[in-house]
Amino acid sequence: MCPDERERLQRMAHPGITTFGHGGSILPCIVLEEARFDEIMDSVAGKPVSVETNLNILHDGLGHVFVEVTLAFSQGGISEKILVNASESLGFFELLAAHAVLVLSARAPGESRVFMIQLPRPEKAHDALGIIRKALVPR
Repeated sequence: MCPDERERLQRMAHPGITTFGHGGSILPCIVLEEARFDEIMDSVAGKPVSVETNLNILHDGLGHVFVEVTLAFSQGGISEKILVNASESLGFFELLAAHAVLVLSARAPGESRVFMIQLPRPEKAHDALGIIRKALVPR
């Protein structure tokens, strides 16, 4: 990845990477714009839904790591791609591997609306965390 590509990915990285406290646990959370969150919720509300979660790791061997998180919902034809700068958000992936739960939240002042996704294959998060950690160490 050349410096221009790295800068482009940095600009595209999602700003809403945070955590969410639930039942005494701290969970990884992606905050979406309110309209997008509502669109997803309208498509899946009241329906049995599964969410295929994929982590596509991009790194340059120099310690710069980005992860494209893809969420494909079984209902409503919804697919969401979120680019995360793993160099700045390693804790997000550590929590994802530890709990196998991902929280989506709406970006709305004073309001807490969330949708929790249980990862169907927790080992994928563990494997990704190992790759991310190795890639964060410059060679």
